Amino acid sequence: MTTRRAVLGGLILAAATAGAWWAWLSWESGWTVDPETGAAGGPYAVRQVAAAVLTLVALAVAGGWWLNTWLVASVMTVAFTVPWAAHAAAGDDSGLWAIGAALVAIGTAIGATVVAGGAGWLRRRTA
Repeated sequence: MTTRRAVLGGLILAAATAGAWWAWLSWESGWTVDPETGAAGGPYAVRQVAAAVLTLVALAVAGGWWLNTWLVASVMTVAFTVPWAAHAAAGDDSGLWAIGAALVAIGTAIGATVVAGGAGWLRRRTA
């Protein structure tokens, strides 16, 4: 892989990954409380998180097909976690946003590595 391809691909992937956060998770639906059970839910609706995950999977597949797995995993992890953490930190006085950010980073890193690695393996196998 050429350096130019890696840099350009990484920048495009970073923009698309941050865009996925913005498109699906930048607008919170707010906390909800079920009046019958008292169970609280939120701040995201299930459909928001599902759409974000599906978008990230598609990006990891495309990235893994064309780029190095480790590049894809690191770029996607940073590009998704940073906007999530900035948004969460702005509305949290307890400091728990940092734990959430760590969990988002770990989940994104593992997911992107597995999916991009699988896509790269499939490409090499079919080539």
